Amino acid sequence: MAHTTSIIKISASPDQVWKLIGGFNSLPDWLPAISSSELSEGGRVRHLTDRNGEEIVERLEVFNNKERCYTYSIIRSSFPVTDYQATIHVRKDTDSETSLVEWSGRFTSVGVSDEEATNLFHGMYEANLKALEQAFTN
Repeated sequence: MAHTTSIIKISASPDQVWKLIGGFNSLPDWLPAISSSELSEGGRVRHLTDRNGEEIVERLEVFNNKERCYTYSIIRSSFPVTDYQATIHVRKDTDSETSLVEWSGRFTSVGVSDEEATNLFHGMYEANLKALEQAFTN
């Protein structure tokens, strides 16, 4: 099983960052690549549509508001992986006015090498975290 992690420092408190990204349906609020998100199954499944019209369906597996993290799996997508599970976690940095946001995932590659799948998701996590950082600098 392959895995990757990306971390970024955000100039906002952990509570401010979590307020923006902690909702399982909040991706369109801060991630330009996602144009819409609709919840089903009592808020446990999100149906995302990206800017190209592709649909991604994800299931919320674990949610911990106190620890400011959630884990989700992909139910359906065009990504070349199975058994995908990822976690987004917001932590306090060395002071209470900055945050460390970590996005990590593990998955089994299908039709591509582990290196290719890892590079794909690492690049996505990095771009997504940079978009999050921009939400606090604009």
